[in-house]
Amino acid sequence: MAHTDTVPAGPRIRQVTLEQPWFWLAAGWRDIWQAPHISLAYGALFAAVSITLTAGLFATGVEYLLPPLAAGFMLLGPMLAVGLYETSRRLHAGEPVTLRDALLVVTRSPAQLGFIGIVLALFMLAWMRVASLLFALFMGTLGFPPLAEILPRLFFTAEGLGLLAVGSAVGAALAAAVFAISVVSVPMLMVRNVDAVTAMILSVRAARKNAAVLILWAWLIAILTGIGLLTFFVGLTLTFPLVGHASWHAYRDLIEA
Repeated sequence: MAHTDTVPAGPRIRQVTLEQPWFWLAAGWRDIWQAPHISLAYGALFAAVSITLTAGLFATGVEYLLPPLAAGFMLLGPMLAVGLYETSRRLHAGEPVTLRDALLVVTRSPAQLGFIGIVLALFMLAWMRVASLLFALFMGTLGFPPLAEILPRLFFTAEGLGLLAVGSAVGAALAAAVFAISVVSVPMLMVRNVDAVTAMILSVRAARKNAAVLILWAWLIAILTGIGLLTFFVGLTLTFPLVGHASWHAYRDLIEA
């Protein structure tokens, strides 16, 4: 953390080392067990919502939307974790924290934070549209078959493998863009009175200055989130709070107080 950078009238960006993501996870783990009744309840709430939405997809016969929605979850993750950022902030500041504080966060720039939420939601909608178009391009326009039929076609046909390759590349590009504009901006707008555009520009600059570190961090987030999803969302009870708390510590390392 030897070097810093600045933007006009903005905070300074630190340059961190490749070891830092592991320290962020360790700090996030400590935060979970400093307030387990909040962190695990927060994670359990999102796991329950995910299970309910999945059950609703199957009940209404649109379970084919489950894979793109699961992938899209990572695009909205920074906004969904705001309550965990607030919990870590309060723990670090020695302030009392309750589940109500985590669920009803009072931020310094609520309108600007809401603007970023809209931007991330638009990315999510764009991903869903692109996923539908790619499916039609590779699989035809006769409609979506049941999920049990989609999976064998994805993994055991040339068209399915092509869809996986192109879809993964497009999804990764969208995820990288979302990560770059939100890794610093969302937690920043909780505690600083700045505009959303400035916060997103600063976030992109922090990502460029610490590219290798944040690539590693993005992979760790993807792996932990994937574990949560592959355990039928039950694992999100632990992995979602861990990533959320750790992301707050990432922000504190990347941006000078």
